[in-house]
Amino acid sequence: MMEKFILDEERLKSVEENYKRIRDNVKECAVKAGRDENEVRLMCVTKTVEPVYINKALELGADLIGENRVQEYLGKRDELNLQGVERHLIGHLQTNKVKQIVGEVDMIESVSSLKLAKEIAKVSTAKGIVTDCLVEVNIGKEESKSGIYIEELNETLYQISEMEGIKVKGLMTIPPICEKDSEIRRYFALLAQSFIDIKDKKIDNIDMQILSMGMSGDYEAAIAEGSNIVRVGTAIFGARKYF
Repeated sequence: MMEKFILDEERLKSVEENYKRIRDNVKECAVKAGRDENEVRLMCVTKTVEPVYINKALELGADLIGENRVQEYLGKRDELNLQGVERHLIGHLQTNKVKQIVGEVDMIESVSSLKLAKEIAKVSTAKGIVTDCLVEVNIGKEESKSGIYIEELNETLYQISEMEGIKVKGLMTIPPICEKDSEIRRYFALLAQSFIDIKDKKIDNIDMQILSMGMSGDYEAAIAEGSNIVRVGTAIFGARKYF
């Protein structure tokens, strides 16, 4: 039996305060890095967050949300006020879930293999659409994480560029946990340089516009190194609840 939802007014107030603080801080970090204050987009990551709290952030002007799981997003989508809001899938995507999510979100940020890219291309072509994607890079070469190693990135992009139904719009990463700010910045800088190098190559069907780096604990470092989407969940909505 599902637990009955009870609105937490304190949490609602906290979401408002957190969202405004982080939104302003993102702008300040961009300016500090010598960039336009509107150059970096704040994504509200909604994993395990009930619709009422997501809608509070949307009411305050949030225009980009990221969901980790296909079923969770589809299950709560109808309760969200999504007019004018961009929706990204940011979590690990299994090939058997591709049919369910293609056409339901504006972007898939977690293209972590050629196999997945091929399935997205196939399903998108069958639906008569082109799906915008980011290629997920496993910047720390961690066995516990999915994603393409940076050494394989160019070859992977050339292969995806020849597929119909899929359009690469940039790169995404989740770096290893680091003790020092300088360590994490090194990972972000490495991907940012690859992003620039690929952009300069002007590969057909590869449109390097988005560099999605940084989450609740490290978004400031990511902005300093060139990220233009930061994915923030717990710092806005509080600790995740797992049911």
